[in-house]
Amino acid sequence: MASKITTVPAVRNIFATPPVQQLRAFRPYSWFPPPRRRSLLQRRRRSTPPISRRSFTTSRPRPFADVDDSLDPRQQDRESDEVDVCIVGGGPAGLSAAIRLKQLANEAGNEDFRVLILEKAGELGDHIVSGNVIEPSAVNELLPGWNNPDNPSRFDYATPATHDKMRFLTKNSSIPIPAPPQMNNHGNYIISLNQFSKWLGERAEELGVEIYPGFAASEVLYKPDDGSVMGVATNDQGIARDGTPKPSFERGMEFHARITLFAEGCHGSLTKQVIRKFDLRRDSQPQTYGLGLKEVWEVKPQNFRKGEVVHSMGYPLPSDTYGGGWIYHFGENLVSLGLVVGLDYPNPWLSPYGEFQKLKHHPLYRSVIEGGKCISYGARALNEGGFQSIPKCAFPGGALIGDTAGFLNVPKIKGTHTAMRSGMLAAKAAWDALSENSKDPASTIFLYSYEDALRGSSIWKELKEVRNMRPSFHSPLGLYGGILYSGLEAYVFRGRTPWTLKHKGKDHEATKLADEMPKIEYGKNDGEVSFDILTSVSRTGTNHEEDQPVHLQVEDWDEHAREMWPRYKGVENRFCPAGVYEYVEDGGKEFGRRFQINAQNCIHCKTCDIKAPAQDINWQTPQGGEGPKYTMT
Repeated sequence: MASKITTVPAVRNIFATPPVQQLRAFRPYSWFPPPRRRSLLQRRRRSTPPISRRSFTTSRPRPFADVDDSLDPRQQDRESDEVDVCIVGGGPAGLSAAIRLKQLANEAGNEDFRVLILEKAGELGDHIVSGNVIEPSAVNELLPGWNNPDNPSRFDYATPATHDKMRFLTKNSSIPIPAPPQMNNHGNYIISLNQFSKWLGERAEELGVEIYPGFAASEVLYKPDDGSVMGVATNDQGIARDGTPKPSFERGMEFHARITLFAEGCHGSLTKQVIRKFDLRRDSQPQTYGLGLKEVWEVKPQNFRKGEVVHSMGYPLPSDTYGGGWIYHFGENLVSLGLVVGLDYPNPWLSPYGEFQKLKHHPLYRSVIEGGKCISYGARALNEGGFQSIPKCAFPGGALIGDTAGFLNVPKIKGTHTAMRSGMLAAKAAWDALSENSKDPASTIFLYSYEDALRGSSIWKELKEVRNMRPSFHSPLGLYGGILYSGLEAYVFRGRTPWTLKHKGKDHEATKLADEMPKIEYGKNDGEVSFDILTSVSRTGTNHEEDQPVHLQVEDWDEHAREMWPRYKGVENRFCPAGVYEYVEDGGKEFGRRFQINAQNCIHCKTCDIKAPAQDINWQTPQGGEGPKYTMT
């Protein structure tokens, strides 16, 4: 459907290596089959070695004697490629949409239908972290036989959930409590979503989906005539920390599409822009969030109970803070454990990372992991707003799918199946719309049928049924009132109440002044069960080139310190699960503190963008391929 053209840059990229550049001058990327096209794009990104590895001069090449030295290579035109559907994000939602689109296209005999996924991680799954107990309804429909032993392309790493436990914790005790029916895991599977995403990517490529990992979409492109979305652009590579181009500079690339699907996950950087531009939250309540912290352990065989699913509430979180923990036994002697902390917590002295380390010392958790080995760590923000916080999901030229739209079912503690199903619904709507408008390729597509399909789907039904559970924890009774009301909703009301409770407000607004709240001291970690934050960060495999603009954007670091330190006494240092933010002692600064951002530690959880009290930290994508490299998460 898409015309296979590429725009020739007005200014030649003088830093690209000649073979690839000469090839591109005669053959557009779209001329090549998908595997070769992907290889060329990745070669283009790797074409210039890092400056530290060069054994020859780094002087800028001069192809002509009369080149204007004032030419800024950042002003040159970007190369572009044109596809039918561009998907931003290679998680379960984006991959499911891509797979369904290519299934429909191939069934219709249109094998030239181009579906492209841009993924900011170096490889699919590298930035994925989740519990995860998957409800298989969506994957059963998308890829029947996905874990059938007779299927040579089956997913090999799914552990059937055998039994559930729900516990309320005090400091030293574990009290059995009934779990709501939404948490029944009969027929579900414990998986690593990191592994599952890699497997989905393989199935997508088999169908002809073009997947470009290491390409960070950093800008939404709009049509100049009607303002509709016409695609995205990836960020420039080779920019120094001071904003000037380095010898390794490489201009970003534009990807134009009739339809662009945003599948960035929770609080996506481009999704924020699209929501603001089209006012997609005009009829919904603000989104509210949690921060999930997770570790994967290899435990002693005598402590391993394959398929067991345990959830806990209470300790170590205070009663005014929503959250809970989990232990999932999967694979062979592997355990996934973690803690989710609602980001509407009021006490700025609270550290989600510190609370997680305390949780592991509770007998319920320590009895499982003691003597074992921690092999992985990760953290990621997640949506908790539910039904009330779902924005408009369709807009001119595209749509929001998966967790970027907020389809996580919090009481069920599941969102993979809803993310996948939303991607499948958007794919069907996109295919139908493009088929109907195939004779007018310049027309703007609006996916009305996607909005209608969402409202008639199981996603809408299950989120509406549990819509009042999470906001019930905002009552004056706090944790205990929320547990009581949620029990009534789960067993008696079942979502049939005529009222819909509202969320209290935005999460950053819940943060109280440090002087108004009791200070929380966290003990020293023992290095066996609990660990210091930098040890944990080392297990994420995160990596960022230091000589690049800080992707955690704060306009004025000194002004931020003057405003925030007296009020919140370093809340940024405590809410970040990766040690990115610090207030360093500095006698030359007001209040004796200097605000510092260690961007190279960032694990892309997005918490700072959500919880910063002044909302003056803006998370943007760093260079493509950077960030964490999660395994088994």
